[in-house]
Amino acid sequence: MRVSVLGTGAMGAGVAGSLLRGGHEVTVWNRTRDRAVPLGDSGASVADDPSAAVADAEVVLLTLFDTDAVVDVLEQAAGDAPEDAVWVQASTIGTAGTETVVQLAAKYGITLVEAMMLGTKAPAEQGKLTLLAAGSPEVLDRLTPVFDAVSVKTVRAGDQVGQGTALKLAANAWVASITAATAQSLAVARALGLDPALFLEAIDGTASDSPYAHTKGEAMIAGEYPPQFALDGIRKDIGLITDAARDAGVSTVLLDALGRVYADASAAGHGSDDIAAVATAF
Repeated sequence: MRVSVLGTGAMGAGVAGSLLRGGHEVTVWNRTRDRAVPLGDSGASVADDPSAAVADAEVVLLTLFDTDAVVDVLEQAAGDAPEDAVWVQASTIGTAGTETVVQLAAKYGITLVEAMMLGTKAPAEQGKLTLLAAGSPEVLDRLTPVFDAVSVKTVRAGDQVGQGTALKLAANAWVASITAATAQSLAVARALGLDPALFLEAIDGTASDSPYAHTKGEAMIAGEYPPQFALDGIRKDIGLITDAARDAGVSTVLLDALGRVYADASAAGHGSDDIAAVATAF
């Protein structure tokens, strides 16, 4: 299929590469063009602006940072894509941001679904994401070849755009929590005179074990944080999760604490490092 990827940050670039390996015709655009150019060497067409990027698209994939970026791109390019193109909202923009995008799609007559990406840079590059999809079942069925190229599993959250976002917020609350909890346990072990690696050994193979704890925990012990999921990205998401939880009447006590500890790590200069750098806050 002809797929346009708007936004080639860590996730968008990985997804575009997976689509190319899957045999799709890929056009890419990024606000900072230099970040899209390397994909041209892999066979993608590099567009100079969003309008040109979507001109011949069957599928438009939005992999942007926040609501403002998604709205800006939609306003620029909505009238330039073919009428039968499907726009796939894959940016984590929260419940309020998603409602704004849904309203814009209706205004411009856009066919919109969502496929939130659960995973980090490496799974995106390997085509091993889990997608949290929502929207018309018939439209989602049409997107199977695209989804198969970038993921190992698609979970359908519902028929309404916004339900995929809701599931992504719940999932990212877990990611933020387990990462910070791993950092705390390692810090406690170290402070009490133990080799922190003993914590990972202790949980290995038990009911409380998690592969994620080992992946992030090993990075924390090494003190090396090459970005797979930038710490400032999870900070943004924690804010979105907190807003959604508060609006829904859910206690934000834990989310508020997570927001503070990740903010401390960011203030110490780790905002562009991997979320494992939350360990520095302990």
